[in-house]
Amino acid sequence: MPRFRHFVAIDWSGAKGPKQKGIALALADAAGGPPVLVEHRWSREDVLAVLRDELPADSLVGMDLGIALPFADCGGYFPGFQASPADAPRLWEMIDDIARGEPNLGANSFVAHDRLRPYFRDGVETGKHFGCDGAEHGKGRFRVTEKAQAAMGCKPYSNFNLVGAAQVGKSSLTGMRMLHHLRGHLPVWPIDPRPDNGSVIVEIYTSLAALEAGRRIGQAKMRDYDALNAALAVLGSPPVTGSGEIDDHSSDALLTAAWLRKVADDPARWSPKDLTPEIAQTEGWTFGAL
Repeated sequence: MPRFRHFVAIDWSGAKGPKQKGIALALADAAGGPPVLVEHRWSREDVLAVLRDELPADSLVGMDLGIALPFADCGGYFPGFQASPADAPRLWEMIDDIARGEPNLGANSFVAHDRLRPYFRDGVETGKHFGCDGAEHGKGRFRVTEKAQAAMGCKPYSNFNLVGAAQVGKSSLTGMRMLHHLRGHLPVWPIDPRPDNGSVIVEIYTSLAALEAGRRIGQAKMRDYDALNAALAVLGSPPVTGSGEIDDHSSDALLTAAWLRKVADDPARWSPKDLTPEIAQTEGWTFGAL
């Protein structure tokens, strides 16, 4: 019997404003059928409310964001900063505490903090601690799971990067605020052990789903229904209804919901070779990065 009954994929956004065109949420049912897009102009608080109060039972929830910052490479999130947290839940708490007065689960005040800004690249300057040794390091620091992604052919970006079309920093930081608010409601693997029953959140990288669906890196985005349905077919999923163009946030969510359904019961996904107990607690992991 499958461990999960429902599969939820959420394409996330760290953009400013109360409603985000970059957020998309799709569902796939363990019983089969095509994945379904939940049509809504989402806010981050809307997603929080769904995950806290309206989530279908026994759901595997994939969120396209980084659930922590790099830690193992430098021996801490913010080396040299005495108040640097010791693990991911305390990092989430710190972010939420500093950004407490900011609406829409924003995290701009966190990255603007005098003691923390030097660790980020923000579009105005590259902080002196953007790399471990204080040098300016190209793409910045990476978690162990992001190095595993790169070995699989992906092109990850550092969660300390806050600028450019490929920036993932602000989306991850806003997501960490949400994870803090979900503490006690939903476990987050592997920071929390995978429960034997009930729902759980995992970090996803939609490009991993696209790779397994026959897409190539550099062409992972699907912007029309023909491309999306061709990728769904590779995963053994029925097609979704529609024709012509589709935005890539929606296609990413739909494809990844179907991918989660396909791979959720594969033991290898839950035991990647480089995931140690310390990394699980500090950096977390991307589901599907082997």
